[in-house]
Amino acid sequence: MLRKILVLLECGVLLAALLVVGAAWQQQRALEQPLHLTEEMLLEVPSGATPSGLLNRLEADGVIDNAFWLRLYWRFNLRAPAMHSGEYRLLPEHSARDMLGLWQRGEVVQYSLTLVEGWNFRQVRAALGRQERLEQRLADLTDAQLMERLGLAGQNPEGRFFPDTYRYVRGMSDEDLLKQANARLEAVLAEEWQKRAEGLPYREPYEALIMASMIEKETGVPEERGEIAGVFVRRLRLGMRLQTDPTVIYGMGERYNGRITRADLRTPTPYNTYTIDGMPPTPIAMVGREAIHAALNPLDGTTLYFVARGDGSHVFSNTLDEHNRAVREYQLKRRADYRSSPAPRAAAETE
Repeated sequence: MLRKILVLLECGVLLAALLVVGAAWQQQRALEQPLHLTEEMLLEVPSGATPSGLLNRLEADGVIDNAFWLRLYWRFNLRAPAMHSGEYRLLPEHSARDMLGLWQRGEVVQYSLTLVEGWNFRQVRAALGRQERLEQRLADLTDAQLMERLGLAGQNPEGRFFPDTYRYVRGMSDEDLLKQANARLEAVLAEEWQKRAEGLPYREPYEALIMASMIEKETGVPEERGEIAGVFVRRLRLGMRLQTDPTVIYGMGERYNGRITRADLRTPTPYNTYTIDGMPPTPIAMVGREAIHAALNPLDGTTLYFVARGDGSHVFSNTLDEHNRAVREYQLKRRADYRSSPAPRAAAETE
């Protein structure tokens, strides 16, 4: 009887060993199988999705075989936290093991949107609307409703967002992106405000932001920003009007057709610094850190005027006579390729 029991035990151990070896072989085979794809596939994973559900779905779609063994492998070997939602890029050369590794590491496909210095908020909204993989929650809202949705009720949206490249994944929304851009702007503005020069004519950071937007629109030449800020600050201190063309253009809105006339300069709007004293009521564009820094650290000097050369740079003058001579030289004899600021930088909206 004892012999029979020992034989049965040996058979049981052998059978168990064979089962373990067989299971390991089946699992290895399932892991090393190539995905049944002939071209790239973007697998969308919604929030709350589980690996088991995805594997069953992929098996039903004919992308993988033996989902059972892959489920067991994920459960007992990877022990990963909840899956990151988004899109996963699956390639024909991937194996099932490669796919599970992507899931475990959360390597979702990222997209990017670049908000460009000098853009106004209308351009920002248009750029957001072109992002097909960004959930559009704000598209049908007015600017006021949009700002309320962002927790910024009563604030004008112009200039409230920082120009930068923002990365996002499928499942994120335009609301998420604008909240990031606003938080970034507030952080940069606070940092630069703490390092500001003494004696500036700003009562609060927002006024510096307005000044920075005019600097941003006047020049893209980095070394000129401090000088232009100096001209504007000296004019404010002397009670002179700022007389900067970008504010006229902004105030014209959709009436602007690419050029401004003397009549436009004389037509009052809340933004026309040829007709109002001081600065406009809001920023006129998004601003980068360099323009904010210039507004808060203007260069000392005596210049009160500047005129565009036509190559993106400016001539600065101390007196009106000097300025008028520069105007005659650079404005009244414009070349065909004249421009008052550097050629605009194209916005990168790449995946």
